[in-house]
Amino acid sequence: MGVTIRGEMELLRELEKRLGEQAARRISDQALRAGAAIFVHELKIQLATFRDKGFTIDEVTISDPEYLGTTRVIKVHWRGPHDRYRVIHLNENGTVKIPNPPGKGKIRRALRNSEDLYRAAIKRAIEEGI
Repeated sequence: MGVTIRGEMELLRELEKRLGEQAARRISDQALRAGAAIFVHELKIQLATFRDKGFTIDEVTISDPEYLGTTRVIKVHWRGPHDRYRVIHLNENGTVKIPNPPGKGKIRRALRNSEDLYRAAIKRAIEEGI
């Protein structure tokens, strides 16, 4: 699951050429943080539809920008005292005994719903950074 933006590498190369590597990385990181915030907001809305005690929503965490190979990424994951990371995949995909749990497909739906807003947030962050 992920959002694909075409032309991103060409844009980053052009930014690096015009502004320098550090400035381009700073702008890229700001854009990634803005996009991740949009996605997490939509994810929390989707997860609230089957909320029990709210641990799944409370433990949603955004990592710092990092390199995954040659690409800058931000990871959205679950960290906290209730160890929700252990059951997120069960809620998203179901199990043999419970093939259609109340949270089935919520992460996928949040990703699909936030795709346009994510792209707009990245575009806005890049424009503000330049």
